[in-house]
Amino acid sequence: MAKANTLMADQFFSPGLLLAEHIERGIIPVERRSMVELGAGCAVPSLLASTLAEPPVLVVITDYPDDAILRNLSQSLERNRAHVTNGCAVHCLGHDWGKDVSPLLDLSPARQGYDIVILSDLLHFDASHSELLASLISLLLRSPTARTYVAAGKYTPPKVCDNFLRAAEREGLLWEEGDEESKWLGTLPVRGRGLDKENLGVRKTMCRWWIGKWSEDALR
Repeated sequence: MAKANTLMADQFFSPGLLLAEHIERGIIPVERRSMVELGAGCAVPSLLASTLAEPPVLVVITDYPDDAILRNLSQSLERNRAHVTNGCAVHCLGHDWGKDVSPLLDLSPARQGYDIVILSDLLHFDASHSELLASLISLLLRSPTARTYVAAGKYTPPKVCDNFLRAAEREGLLWEEGDEESKWLGTLPVRGRGLDKENLGVRKTMCRWWIGKWSEDALR
């Protein structure tokens, strides 16, 4: 359980809420795509995507291969299984960043990678940037339409975020920073944890997020 506590895998952080809202609104398009989330924690973006009327065809939720972490993640998935839209396959796997990605690639279409890779509130693990980047590079489909969506809380120092983004650029990724909004524009009902639309809007302003894609050189 100590590892789970260290990684804060059961915590509910603002970047995941922001990405989930953007998925609901279609700012992050997921329809008929394959997606994988690294270090998913509560997996809010992935779980919400799986319930949309036009969902991804495949959602793979991953976190550190610790029994307590994966048990919590699997239980969360099963609690929400009834809400998953028909035609969307959802899997939960352990993955240690920088290690063998073949079990994840085996689930992807043609075993070549994913249309979407989600990184929610992971950049503050700055000592693990190289490992996280290795997994991202290995899992993002080499396609001009593939995208990675990265969100970080503003409690993560800008220098730490920039270090990851520049390292990813050296591997062939291009970045665009997403717009900041002060209002919660999701339409799904919000319940529990003291959350309301005003509170959610405040939490959105506490985040930064980026869209990454392969450069033309990386696709040659």
